[in-house]
Amino acid sequence: MTQPALRLPREAVAAHFIERQWLDRPLGRTLTAATLAEFAERTGGVQIDTINVLERAHYLTLWSRFGPYDRAVLDALIYKERALFEYWSHAACFVPRSHAPHWRRAMADYRTQHTGWQSWLRKHGKLIDEVESRVREAGPLGNSDFRQPRPKGPGGWWSWKPATHALHYLWMSGRLLVSERKNFQKRLDLAERVLPELSGMEPVPWPEFLRWHVRQSLRAMGAATEMDLRNYMSFPRVPVPKRRQALESLLKSGEVVELAVEGDKARWFALADDVPQIRAAGRKRRVANGTTLLSPFDSFLWHRDRINRLLGYDYRVEIYTPGHKRVHGYYSLPIYHDGALIGRLDAKNHRAERRVEVRNVHFEPWFVRRGDPPGATWGRPDRDAGLAGTALALASLARFVGAESVSHASIGRARLGRDLAAAIDEVVAFDRPRRRARPTSTTR
Repeated sequence: MTQPALRLPREAVAAHFIERQWLDRPLGRTLTAATLAEFAERTGGVQIDTINVLERAHYLTLWSRFGPYDRAVLDALIYKERALFEYWSHAACFVPRSHAPHWRRAMADYRTQHTGWQSWLRKHGKLIDEVESRVREAGPLGNSDFRQPRPKGPGGWWSWKPATHALHYLWMSGRLLVSERKNFQKRLDLAERVLPELSGMEPVPWPEFLRWHVRQSLRAMGAATEMDLRNYMSFPRVPVPKRRQALESLLKSGEVVELAVEGDKARWFALADDVPQIRAAGRKRRVANGTTLLSPFDSFLWHRDRINRLLGYDYRVEIYTPGHKRVHGYYSLPIYHDGALIGRLDAKNHRAERRVEVRNVHFEPWFVRRGDPPGATWGRPDRDAGLAGTALALASLARFVGAESVSHASIGRARLGRDLAAAIDEVVAFDRPRRRARPTSTTR
């Protein structure tokens, strides 16, 4: 007989998701090899993106949890100590080394799972072997080390030159891995020279990989619908019936249980061991303390429809939207305060001037009128505290990216724009002497 689904309030599910994503104490943790690995293990990965208008996405995602840290230390943890390595999870990500045995399965199956490669591989099999041989002999190489011209024709992904395709295929199939980056350009080496344990590692069986994939996604989200499971860790592309079969297997074993979330007709699921923690999260009067700004590629936002359902926040990345159609700005960062998403802020880093520019700010209508959030709520956020917290977070971000000033000339017409500008000026003026201070040296 099928057990009835456990009923839980939306607030409990949202609060537990916040805890799992380490947003219960934004900017409040210390970055170490252990905490970096634990965060990536919890979330399933830290997304990488090339856009650098403010700062690279992975640096921002980690700043949101750890506050200002030394990026050279992070790079050393990744590329020297190998606490994380580059592969795909939601998109291109830094994933934890402990997940390598499972991603080995995806690597081994890349050729058969991604059939769009088949015709290209038939034509360029010899080139792939030649590129791999050259890396074997020379050590880490990147795209610029192969000087073939780009094919003629329309632009787009398939306009990559053949060697670039070969490097990408060798990476995704696990024969090469990213050894280092120079000027953010990948340099790849033999997989066994990057992660020595891979050489003797047998891929886990496909059914076990799918069960692990579901478990990992549930660990990252706490509780999730089938749609959430498909869109959070979205790599590799798994046919819906296959993923559902893995989910049903976990339900049958009792490792996963079905939930009914108040106000949502969809089936929800959670790891059975997580249910007490979800219930405990729902009993908290305050689920988060602090303010931060989130990267558009933050794992908290990987499935934006989920954020809308849980927190009533409708977010769209407008980077690829034509300028005249943008509403909130090219690189708008969600403003996160005490567990609520209260607005979005579009910023640009003028590196030569050591200045961060706030180009646009838009607060949510309910926050402007001192109302209640439309989604899960743990009380009405204090508006003045939200504005002050946003200014403090912006000052922290400016310090992190190496800026010495924050400008905001264009936000005065926005609702609460002037109030935020005043708060920014107060915080930055107070912070400036400390940020500009230089350590003194002594001579013996």
